Amino acid sequence: MVGALSAIAFFSHMAYAAAPFKLAVIEGFSGANAAGGEAVFRNLVWAVERVNARDGVKLALERYDSKGQTEEALSALRSAIDGGARVILQGNSSGVAASLIDAINKHNEREPTRRVLFLNYSAVLPELTNEKCSFWHFRFDAHADMRMAALMESIKEDRALKSVYIIGQDYSFGQAVAREARRQLNLVRPDVQIVGDELHPLGKVKDFIPYATKIKASGAQAVITGNFTTDLSLLIKAAKDVGFEGKFYTFYGNALGAPAAIGDSGLGKVVAVADWLPNVPTAGSEAFYKAFRARYPQPADDYVHMRMHLMVEALAQAIDATVKQSGNENAIDLVAVGAQLERAKVTLGGQTGSMRTSDHQFQQTLVVGVMERQGSPGVKFDVEGSGYGFKVVKTIAAAAAELPTTCKMQRP
Repeated sequence: MVGALSAIAFFSHMAYAAAPFKLAVIEGFSGANAAGGEAVFRNLVWAVERVNARDGVKLALERYDSKGQTEEALSALRSAIDGGARVILQGNSSGVAASLIDAINKHNEREPTRRVLFLNYSAVLPELTNEKCSFWHFRFDAHADMRMAALMESIKEDRALKSVYIIGQDYSFGQAVAREARRQLNLVRPDVQIVGDELHPLGKVKDFIPYATKIKASGAQAVITGNFTTDLSLLIKAAKDVGFEGKFYTFYGNALGAPAAIGDSGLGKVVAVADWLPNVPTAGSEAFYKAFRARYPQPADDYVHMRMHLMVEALAQAIDATVKQSGNENAIDLVAVGAQLERAKVTLGGQTGSMRTSDHQFQQTLVVGVMERQGSPGVKFDVEGSGYGFKVVKTIAAAAAELPTTCKMQRP
């Protein structure tokens, strides 16, 4: 018994002698969403740096440019595996994520000695942890239906709201957001009229004035959209230009150019749902955000998402636990790591989340924020040096944000 305890103590404080555990992030580092890819990479770099600064597993992060295209992502997957990657990280496209899940399932069955895990930080198509769920895939973002339900908590309370316009990107995720917006509106606010409902090409529209003109002409009092990066900021800017004065209920209105694009006309009008916001009013959250800004002081680099850091912490925790159990840092079994990861519980910056074993959907608190001027009550920090930040107006506990799953997990 003493020997076993000594071994546990040794492995809990050891600096691994083995080669670093390789992670490969596959993202669009060029193309329409290049800014989003680079922003993700900064978060992952800092998360890995923190892990590597302490005893335990050492991680090596490599990047592969998918150009935002599925075929490029699949090619990058093959290159990453050939290069020794053990974990694949991706998230900025649900379509790409779905293809990666299929490819990784087939690869792991075909080559059990070179298995990989897939950690997803942003691809929120609900089916990825429902009918397409996989033992090898772990999602650390709330999926689209969970995010929509959180937004509906605010819409439900806006009794003056009588009409909305639904607009999104024409691919699997945008279509899912539109469907869920219609479904949930019918449940929680059947009195609200949908006066417009359309999709536009993903990442290809340069001028949103025609769309914004239709939104204004419809008489909508609010817009519901899952748009992200330039598709969101250009839409909001066009709405401002045509004089639309309604609210925007968004999944991603709190970053990557959107606040600066809309300016003062967005005060009190742009609503965003997130797993975390810089103005979450806790000491741990503030310390975490200040540390990120110390690492990346340029305002343009101010894009931080807690879930990406919880994800890397959960992975490091799972690897360390696997090594402690096996006593072999040179032959880390990915099935064992997956078994640890599917019951992970992690805390960072005052935020706690846990992986649901049944479907590998991370469960965490969600918050809804409203855009306000920096310095106003509840807005200590702005976004990207814009002078605008998001005041937290609603917090949805993890248990309340949780939704049922249809996953029937097949385990190796």
